[in-house]
Amino acid sequence: MTPTMTQTTANKAKSAAAPGEKPRPGRHPETVVLFYVANQMFAIAADSVHEIRSTDSLAGAANEIENPELPKVRHTINRSGRTYYVVNAAQHFGLPVTRPALVLILRQFRAAVLVDRIDRMAEIPGVYPLPLAFTGEERRWYRGLAYLDDSLIPVVEPTGFLAPQEFQQLDRAHKLALEREAASAVEA
Repeated sequence: MTPTMTQTTANKAKSAAAPGEKPRPGRHPETVVLFYVANQMFAIAADSVHEIRSTDSLAGAANEIENPELPKVRHTINRSGRTYYVVNAAQHFGLPVTRPALVLILRQFRAAVLVDRIDRMAEIPGVYPLPLAFTGEERRWYRGLAYLDDSLIPVVEPTGFLAPQEFQQLDRAHKLALEREAASAVEA
């Protein structure tokens, strides 16, 4: 359960997606990647993930970015000529900060997400709408809920990791960092 998913919320959501209930028309089975952040399981559509890498393999490729207004993003990585902003999922979801071991590089979105571990890939019968008890930021974070193996799992909305205005802030901070780097290279 995430900090925003109270026991009451979980019970309401569970009753909305009972174990024997078949997805309603319009819900289709999909393959998801199940991952953990601070001992909380999440799901993300497998086709939203371009690549999964060890954080160790990116150690030399990650660049620091200073943006005190967005502490959940402290690094960028460049992959195939594209800059990705690395979001710490624990900070994003308001969970205890851990030492992430993996990074999910998202497809068609300039974000990568630090996670603790991958559980597995699985097929879910469908994504159920968020119960009305979800009223805060989680409505942007999650596409809905999935019921799998007697567990209720939030299904992450990839575009929920960074809002358009956050991208604008990060683009400005990244541009300034590149300008400072170029200026210091000229001085040396």
